Amino acid sequence: MADHQEASVTLPSDPASVATARRYVAEVLSEWGLPDDADTADSVRLIVSELATNAVQHTFGQSPTFTVDVRLERQEWLRVGVTDSHPRWPKRLPAAVQQDNGRGMVIIRWLTAEAGGRLSVTPTEDGGKTVWIALPWSVGAPVRSVSGC
Repeated sequence: MADHQEASVTLPSDPASVATARRYVAEVLSEWGLPDDADTADSVRLIVSELATNAVQHTFGQSPTFTVDVRLERQEWLRVGVTDSHPRWPKRLPAAVQQDNGRGMVIIRWLTAEAGGRLSVTPTEDGGKTVWIALPWSVGAPVRSVSGC
């Protein structure tokens, strides 16, 4: 396997694109050897859903598309980034119990930290930003057993 693999997709900033982004990343990870039922695969799918949702909802129509980048570096780190062209960076908001939204970044931070990873935000040349997560890669990630089968 190569030292560096990457895949990318650009999608319209539309709520339907969130599911497309999630499926795309799941397919890439499966091609790279991560079982669909691995804990890491579940976490990455949820993280991608939250990042893509943020790119659609919080750019207020100012980013007509968003891009999902998936990179596997030296079989050690999985990096997933979602880029949009809106200049506002994500804010850390307290997630009130009664609040219906605003927990996306809290979920992303928690899942990333739980997996031993890191979260970062980098500016783009066009004034937007990319929100990145980096997770340790383990193709031999534990697979949950399914009882009753």
